[in-house]
Amino acid sequence: MSDDTGDPARDETGDPDDGAWPVDLTGVTESVVTTLGPNGRWNAAALGLFEGAPITATTWGNTRTRRNFHRQGGGYVQFVDDPVTFAEAACSIVEFDEPVLKAAAAWTRVSVERIDQGTDEGTEWERWALEPLESTIERRTVPTIDRGFGAVIEATVAASRLGVDGYDQDRLRTRLEYCASVVDRAGDERERAALEVVREHSPWRLE
Repeated sequence: MSDDTGDPARDETGDPDDGAWPVDLTGVTESVVTTLGPNGRWNAAALGLFEGAPITATTWGNTRTRRNFHRQGGGYVQFVDDPVTFAEAACSIVEFDEPVLKAAAAWTRVSVERIDQGTDEGTEWERWALEPLESTIERRTVPTIDRGFGAVIEATVAASRLGVDGYDQDRLRTRLEYCASVVDRAGDERERAALEVVREHSPWRLE
């Protein structure tokens, strides 16, 4: 995250800014999105943000995020730097009383519009255009390259595909074991804990 005080996402007081993402989004940026459910609580889930104009994201299956997008028309996209928070959002059902997570280094309230839909290998998907409404940077950090965190993210992706038709299950298990070896060699305590979250909430735990 840039340390430039001229960051357009907020003024120098840290107040929210309208209509801007708090960071540059390139390629596919992994985030956590919170959406308001019918029970009045905020569901957290992993959400990949695809570079473009507009930024887009895809929901797969009949998830809480998909249903809440339809009900509420938006949510809070958050950029987190805690691997356990990300793993819990990606692999389990977690809900909160407030929309912004403690682990969020920055967040953006977005409106969403479905722009495409289809079926892939029997799984329904919907693509959404995300429009930023307001953003805030909660804290600035010096960027570091962390192989352990990257391996946790890859493990959540592989684990989410276990048992899904159309994916080579042996290749997924091989990828998971490789991710585990990276975390074991290069990860810290939180990343090891995050990997255990992945094990606990996926078919991987049975192997």
